[in-house]
Amino acid sequence: MIKFVLIPLALMLSCGSTKSNQSAIAEDSIITTSASEKSLKDSGAVTVALPICIKNKIDSFKLKEAHEQPQSVMEYMYKGKKVYYVVMPCCDFFNEVYDEKCNYLGAPNGGFTGKGDGKIPDFDAEAKPGKTVWKALEK
Repeated sequence: MIKFVLIPLALMLSCGSTKSNQSAIAEDSIITTSASEKSLKDSGAVTVALPICIKNKIDSFKLKEAHEQPQSVMEYMYKGKKVYYVVMPCCDFFNEVYDEKCNYLGAPNGGFTGKGDGKIPDFDAEAKPGKTVWKALEK
């Protein structure tokens, strides 16, 4: 009986906590926006224009502990519209999809079952991958 309580508790605690006073530093990730176009051209990165709310969401990811940061944000075309697919750091988290106004559309996969939250079950079949717009650097 104790195993059934301790194992899920250990899994939840292993996710850690967010530091609220840690500042976002450009060196902790790669973001491919037009903000520093010259340096991006020199590095060979792709330049994309991001909606402000998506950029703000990415900036908030940088404030999280390394083990809590999403792995990447990818741009997709889904039902004729640009959406942003957030790849979370662990299989137990939902991989989230947002539209250009940061409206949460759903999680096509991830979570304890791996099947997402069921809000956009056709995402894998309908979505056309675009480019990676942000990727956390490995530490």
